[in-house]
Amino acid sequence: MTDLFAVDGNILLLLQEYIRNPVLNDFFRAVTHLGDRGGIWIFFGVLLLFSERGRRAGILVLFSLLMSLLINNMILKHIFSRTRPYEVVEGLIPLIPAPRDFSFPSGHTASSFAAALSIYRTMPKLLGIGVLILAGLIAFSRLYVGVHYPTDVIGGFFCGMAAAYVASYFLRQRY
Repeated sequence: MTDLFAVDGNILLLLQEYIRNPVLNDFFRAVTHLGDRGGIWIFFGVLLLFSERGRRAGILVLFSLLMSLLINNMILKHIFSRTRPYEVVEGLIPLIPAPRDFSFPSGHTASSFAAALSIYRTMPKLLGIGVLILAGLIAFSRLYVGVHYPTDVIGGFFCGMAAAYVASYFLRQRY
């Protein structure tokens, strides 16, 4: 497990050393903030509620975000209590103010994929592909800005996928 943690940290240092630049720094700071507190996804979920065609998708997005919050932030982060990489990886400099919660799994990634997968499964595929790309960018931004390990993002992806499927299952039972 120690080797995995070393690889995790080294990937972040490689990103910092060879990929970061002023243009991408500004871009990924902006992208990462889209996912703050699920803001962009809550906006999409509420927006979908106003359309008859999108109402079911909107309900699914909001419910999947709630599931993501419960699974990811209320349970798993406290079970694993993983320290943020900038606190452990020597030389890693975060590009945004330091988050105060635990690192594993990534909440931005979990909420992004919970919402994006919900939209992908219920709306036209072109829209679905677009939101999946946005979710992927938000997930990558967490590595780029130095506040999550790659395994945090992978864990967040699986949590988001689980939240979307749990929400879908419960809504199918109800509607």
